[in-house]
Amino acid sequence: MSSHAHSPRPVDRLAEHREVVLAIEPAVAANLDLLVPVHKAWQPSDYLPDLEASDWRDDVERFRQSSQSVSDELLVVLVGDMITEEALPSYSVSLNELVRDGSGTDPAPWARWLRGWSAEENRHGDLLNAYLRLTGRVSMRAVERTVHHLIANGFTPGTDTDPYGLLVYTSFQERATRISHGNVGRMADRQGDAHLARICGMIASDESRHETFYTRAMAEVLDRDPGGGILAFRSMLRSQISMPGRLMDDGRDPDLFDHFATVAQRTGVYTVRDYASIIEHLVAAWRIGERSVTGAAARAQDEICRQAGRYERLADRLSATLDRQPPVAFSWIHDRRA
Repeated sequence: MSSHAHSPRPVDRLAEHREVVLAIEPAVAANLDLLVPVHKAWQPSDYLPDLEASDWRDDVERFRQSSQSVSDELLVVLVGDMITEEALPSYSVSLNELVRDGSGTDPAPWARWLRGWSAEENRHGDLLNAYLRLTGRVSMRAVERTVHHLIANGFTPGTDTDPYGLLVYTSFQERATRISHGNVGRMADRQGDAHLARICGMIASDESRHETFYTRAMAEVLDRDPGGGILAFRSMLRSQISMPGRLMDDGRDPDLFDHFATVAQRTGVYTVRDYASIIEHLVAAWRIGERSVTGAAARAQDEICRQAGRYERLADRLSATLDRQPPVAFSWIHDRRA
């Protein structure tokens, strides 16, 4: 393990990490109840107008009317979140690094988790897509083109095939998406769209369960290999944990993701302070400061424990810089500015 006196070669280190991830399968099995049985799970149609009902036209009209109160800025963030959710195939492929499910139907706990997680996540893009389509407020072709580009462009969590890095990444990202969807829901409620508030609330609730799973799995890894886990966490933080939608592209704006992220920051949906709070939360949840490690891992431990404060100090300066930037035209909302 990483606590050995010698420093293992990268290939050896990855093999050791995979062994540890395989060894925690009993804990994975014990946490499979964080997936909701299909017969009890919500489905997108539960939150959308019933097109089979005799009064479906009135239902759709009420749905569209309430969406008119949502600001263009919040709409842009919602579209960016929805596009990110729709790129699920890329994330499932990437997470197979944890699972190693060669057959596609492996009954092992890790494989069962990934399939169940993918099935639950799949509903998010479906529901947000249907909501946006029914509002009549966005250019669905521009949105669809962006989804197409994002899946074709691919996705890298920046982990260099290290399964520890993947667990850090997923723990971080599930919390980030929970915060983002939760904030969009609360803002939609304040702006008068109760339908969108309910939709985002349900999606945030899913992300919360998924976050719990990945955070517990990484805690198990840290209990078995504290040095290796801490070094992997620092490696991910040093390269900055990039959002899964970073490679989104509408075929027009080469800085589309940055412009979307700027609107998310300015509206308060997802900010640098949120990024800092997630680091702080994971440091506490994984008891990083309490782990007994030496050498490089001890130096990494110290660095990690200072990271949240570093981003907190940056927050005001970044916020002031972004506030000075002019609004940008988004193809998603028919070139209106946000």
